Amino acid sequence: MITHNFNTLDLLTSPVWIVSPFEEQLIYANSAARLLMQDLTFSQLRTGPYSVSSQKELPKYLSDLQNQHDIIEILTVQRKEEETALSCRLVLRELTETEPVIIFEGIEAPATLGLKASRSANYQRKKQGFYARFFLTNSAPMLLIDPSRDGQIVDANLAALNFYGYNHETMCQKHTWEINMLGRRVMPIMHEISHLPGGHKPLNFVHKLADGSTRHVQTYAGPIEIYGDKLMLCIVHDITEQKRLEEQLEHAAHHDAMTGLLNRRQFYHITEPGQMQHLAIAQDYSLLLIDTDRFKHINDLMGILKVMRCYAPSPAPLKVALAKAIWCFVGEAKSLSYCYQEPHWIPRFRWLKLSV
Repeated sequence: MITHNFNTLDLLTSPVWIVSPFEEQLIYANSAARLLMQDLTFSQLRTGPYSVSSQKELPKYLSDLQNQHDIIEILTVQRKEEETALSCRLVLRELTETEPVIIFEGIEAPATLGLKASRSANYQRKKQGFYARFFLTNSAPMLLIDPSRDGQIVDANLAALNFYGYNHETMCQKHTWEINMLGRRVMPIMHEISHLPGGHKPLNFVHKLADGSTRHVQTYAGPIEIYGDKLMLCIVHDITEQKRLEEQLEHAAHHDAMTGLLNRRQFYHITEPGQMQHLAIAQDYSLLLIDTDRFKHINDLMGILKVMRCYAPSPAPLKVALAKAIWCFVGEAKSLSYCYQEPHWIPRFRWLKLSV
């Protein structure tokens, strides 16, 4: 149990949020942070219209944070009754031996770093020397962007042209918000990134290609000055296949391989004490347990392959007739337990322990 007194953080003018990574619950927000939150929850700050991150789940940051990698998230906050973007640096701290916390430290952009119109309209790649060689020969898609000109794409290397499917002339007529599925919502995010010294750790977006298809991308972007022009260099990595594999692993981890039903891990995950606050526990639940150990007789007579052929489709009729959520628990006795939820009921299983 964390018993620290965080009141001294209210003396800071920078917003600070202290969050439990495993339960993803807000432990403390200082006065500057509360001013930016208004009536929003911390979860809403991370999922707002201008929110961008490289990981949706906070525990996935722990390895990088333990290795002291720089992690940046952009939150959606309230300023003057309007939603806007705020960059935050993430830091891991051990307040107790068993409960590490992640500190979100807001990075306020200095007023002196306001964007001004540049001369990038006169940009000529051939005049840039080393930069041009680095830019042209790199196998990673790279974009050169002018934030002060509404996110105008000033230049794109060959890898970027092949990835997005445009020729060089067409690509340099586009703006970042035209290839980003966030649309113009990406502009405040881009301005936040342009203020960060040394760029930022990767942020994930969905980009639209010339043929209308979309790809999940991870971008590394940061300010760069070329002959007096303050631009942004953006390196793009295609992570669509990685996302697909992650979704497959997530599905496999929470579903029984034989029946396709939600498994014990997923059931206990949503009924953990930290998750129960999101459920309307004032309502009742309905529970049905069905023992299917009769398959043992089939196994003794005809073998395991015949059991699998009978066992796998058995949940389908029950799933259609009874429930929106059915969990399958396979124990040593090879029995099934079905927990089912009426369409508008919320289950309360915190006290329930099943032995199958």
